[in-house]
Amino acid sequence: MKRLLKSLFFLATFAFSNENFIDAKTKLSLKEAIEMVKSQNLEVEIAKKDSQIKEFESKIASGNNWGKIDLSLTGLRSNDPGNVFGFKLQSKEATFDDFGFDEFLVPLGAMMAGQQVDQQALLDIKPKNLNEPEARDHYATKISYQVPLYTGGMLTQYERITKALHDMSMLEKEQVQNEKIYQTKKSFYDISLLESYIENLEKINSNIEKLENIVKTMIEEGYAKKVDLLEVQAKKASVERMLNQAKFNKDLAYQFLSFLLNKEVKDTEKLYDIAPMPQISEEEMLERNINIQKATTGYQITDMAIKLEKASFLPTVGAFAEYGSADDTPLGEFSDHAAYTIGVQAKWNLFNGAIDKNKYEKAIVENLKVKAQVELAKKGTALEIAKIKTEIKSLDYEINSLNKELEFAKEVYENYLGRYSEKLVSINDVIIKQSMQIEHTLMLQEAKNKRNAKVFNLEKISNGVEK
Repeated sequence: MKRLLKSLFFLATFAFSNENFIDAKTKLSLKEAIEMVKSQNLEVEIAKKDSQIKEFESKIASGNNWGKIDLSLTGLRSNDPGNVFGFKLQSKEATFDDFGFDEFLVPLGAMMAGQQVDQQALLDIKPKNLNEPEARDHYATKISYQVPLYTGGMLTQYERITKALHDMSMLEKEQVQNEKIYQTKKSFYDISLLESYIENLEKINSNIEKLENIVKTMIEEGYAKKVDLLEVQAKKASVERMLNQAKFNKDLAYQFLSFLLNKEVKDTEKLYDIAPMPQISEEEMLERNINIQKATTGYQITDMAIKLEKASFLPTVGAFAEYGSADDTPLGEFSDHAAYTIGVQAKWNLFNGAIDKNKYEKAIVENLKVKAQVELAKKGTALEIAKIKTEIKSLDYEINSLNKELEFAKEVYENYLGRYSEKLVSINDVIIKQSMQIEHTLMLQEAKNKRNAKVFNLEKISNGVEK
């Protein structure tokens, strides 16, 4: 068991070494945390890699416009008659002897000299050099270039689409980053609120301890009963439970913040527990909203897709050029055996069962669909902004009211505590008033939490305020 504990301690020490640990003496600021989440959050890093992949895809698409150059080196050996003759012909070394003319010329000369020669036998001669050649080595070197000259705009649109998809991936990366900034800000304010809540509960707990001492004294003097003390101690246990729960929640908030920053965080700078409203107009929020930007980019992509499908009705023209040499030795007599080929090819699909036409019509419908989606995104986002702003105003009013109610609850409790000392009210009355104070403290924290979450959501909708 001791060895296991030592091993766990070693792993924990290693996991939170200097690279993954923020000095406990240093209070991390919100500004520093936002910069860290941009550079160190793993989800943001994955989104960055996705964007880089799309960037390379865009460059790949652009490269299609420049054609391709291939270099091939081939080494062969064969005694196949067709191959051997072809090797010699490609190397520009074929001779009449390769056709077996040495076997044909002697009887042909005799026949021309007037001698009797069987012509059919002459024609039936099977030249050994041609039919049974010796094995030959063949080394061919070729460099070729193919380039599209005209594709009806297909390659241009494909390049633009991949570029737009890269732009879309950058927006998605920014959206992930904004989400993590939102979570980081919320964690910071949650921690500050929890610290304020803990501080208030500790004050309440301290007051209960004072009340407990007062009751003990009054029991000794015969002015209170033991049940009064038990009631106070029960309330004290309840407050201590809430206090411990708040401390555990604070630890959880720090753990989540450490996860976001990919480093362990022990302490943060305390913030004012109410987040400021973003100072930005609704029009600018809509203009900066990433979902609307993504929808607009998607609409532009469908415009390009229409032009891409339209290119299917047009011809394509390509050119190619090839230069090479062949010999029975590698690169032997290269210039003497060199040869070239150049050409142009045009293709035009005239009929394919109306597939191209239907693809074109489909692209038009998709374009109209995305156009409607862009309009829906704008109106939906405007509605969401208006709703959040209204909710924030409502919560501002609620927080202001709860602050006043909490102050009043504190005064009432102090008043009832004094009256209890004078035996004018029961301990139960005092506990009830203190419960009201605790209830208002909790309600105030919840209202502030809700308000902060909505403020940060508003910032997220407007593509962030902190850049």
